[in-house]
Amino acid sequence: MGTVDYDVVVAGGGIAGLITATSVAHNSRQRARILVVDRNKETEPGKKTHNGWTCGDATSKRSLQYLEEKLGIKYGYPEIEHQVKGVYVFSPDRRSKVLFEGEGYLLNRKLLPRRQVEDAKKLGVEFMFDSTAERLLHEDNRIVGVEGRRGDGTTFKIRSKVVVDATGASSVLRKFLPINSYIEREIDMDDVVGTGRYILEFDPDNYDRAYFDPDYCIIHLDQFMAPAGYGWVFPKGRNKVNIGLGVSKSGLERRNRLFGLKDTLQSLIDKYVAENPAIKNPRQPDGDADSGNTKGNWQVPVRRHNDCMVANGFAVVGDAAWMPRPIDAGGISPAIYGGTILGKVIAEALEANDTSEEGLWNYNVEYMKVHGFPMASFEVLRRYLQTITNEQINYGMRHFLSEQDVQAITERRHPEFSRVRALNPLMWLRVLRHMSLARGLRYTVEKSSRLVEINLNYPEKPSGFEEWKKILKRELDETVERFKPLGA
Repeated sequence: MGTVDYDVVVAGGGIAGLITATSVAHNSRQRARILVVDRNKETEPGKKTHNGWTCGDATSKRSLQYLEEKLGIKYGYPEIEHQVKGVYVFSPDRRSKVLFEGEGYLLNRKLLPRRQVEDAKKLGVEFMFDSTAERLLHEDNRIVGVEGRRGDGTTFKIRSKVVVDATGASSVLRKFLPINSYIEREIDMDDVVGTGRYILEFDPDNYDRAYFDPDYCIIHLDQFMAPAGYGWVFPKGRNKVNIGLGVSKSGLERRNRLFGLKDTLQSLIDKYVAENPAIKNPRQPDGDADSGNTKGNWQVPVRRHNDCMVANGFAVVGDAAWMPRPIDAGGISPAIYGGTILGKVIAEALEANDTSEEGLWNYNVEYMKVHGFPMASFEVLRRYLQTITNEQINYGMRHFLSEQDVQAITERRHPEFSRVRALNPLMWLRVLRHMSLARGLRYTVEKSSRLVEINLNYPEKPSGFEEWKKILKRELDETVERFKPLGA
């Protein structure tokens, strides 16, 4: 492929891109030459939008333990702002709650990237800040570098053995990938949610723990307040909170049409904050750690990750690979797993002098085995939840969700809703009014089990991909037809 400037160019300096670069450097026996191209200024690494480092800020303890185990990186204060014991999910009427997840952390997303840049630099990673990768260079059906523009308007062209796209969900690199590949370029907009949040301080009082709990993250399911989405109240201290909503565009349109309303994402967020009885006298923090980061909106993909994430000389990671978990749009943990695995695979491919699609293929395989295998099933569960009413959610959480189901979700497995599966004829009569709910849950369980099985049989080589994809697509297409959203 001729002379190269770097072994690896990572486009995008967010969590996924920085962890990928660090992982390559950590695993490289050849001291790989690595460059991160980041559109942000060096004083503002990892900034997601002009509104700041907009994020829900939460990640699991197990993901940070994985990072420490694989790369030797351990975060503490100030990157970790607050520790929680788990995540409570509340029904729309707030009368039922279930504990999902295990221990976790609320990160400071403004300060974390500064630490990540330091970690990467210590391993020899180089940076080009205030610069945007705009196009991929290609020769003989492989990616051989990037070209783009610096903040001063000058252009650059960099050749490399591998280009990693970590530029986010709306990536133009992935969208206009100029070579033959199994990577999907476009996402269905019904698989994207609009999200927005505030970071606020408030006057602590006697907490109503259905609305704020300093020891637990809270997710509210509510088809009226957050159509086809959810609300969240994540504690960042005893009197500090990350609070926001995620809604689908089509779900909001259907909800407004049904009730004759004209709400926007922002108006719903403001109502959600105003109606929270635990958040009294809310105000934006004025310290440097939060300056410029107290309000923001962003788009998040909520489908399974891209079914193929590699091509000749190219890979996608993080939001660019649609990694956020479909059921709650959590993107930090997937970025940690994805970036760590991808970096290791790239280092191995460089050592083997094979950065082809096949040489990078193990990234697909390992990510699916470690973290990605239940994501298609969670996509189906998300689609199902969009078809049911608040009344049905209330009833289902009271009567159909068992401790075993909660444990399954905590362990990244799909719940089996055993209470539904075990109903005998007499018990079915008792819940006749919610027969469609029970049947829907049972169908979701059976379909999800099949999807997990398919994903755990992900092809070891590219030659098996097309047949595997046909099987997966057939199963998913059936659920799209079955689960039409409310009001559609």
